Amino acid sequence: QVQLVESGGGLVQPGGSLRLSCATSGFIFGDYAIGWFRQAPGKEREGVLCISSSDGSTWSGDSVKGRFTISRDNANRTVYLQMNTLEPEDTAVYYCAARTHICGGRYWYTEQYAFDSWGQGTQVTVSS
Repeated sequence: QVQLVESGGGLVQPGGSLRLSCATSGFIFGDYAIGWFRQAPGKEREGVLCISSSDGSTWSGDSVKGRFTISRDNANRTVYLQMNTLEPEDTAVYYCAARTHICGGRYWYTEQYAFDSWGQGTQVTVSS
């Protein structure tokens, strides 16, 4: 049974940092790319960052602009999203999702349909 479980969300002040974790089970972790997505109230879900399975290459969505980084720990089957200099506009539910091997290139975030396993999400609220 494929499972992805996000954790690490919470309330943080503007300018602060959070690290989200995506713990996985039920599939060959090394064969899958993992992406982070987010959905703010009233908005469409958008891609944040993705990391491929093979060479660990990373791909960004349009909204992050270098403030966030993604990494994977293959030994612990976990992917991390490090978020720095958080802004109120980063408030959203953050999801991790898996697709086989590759993120999908420059416009990976337009291929959400290719991510066939999703976690339940973790809430991130940026507010003073």
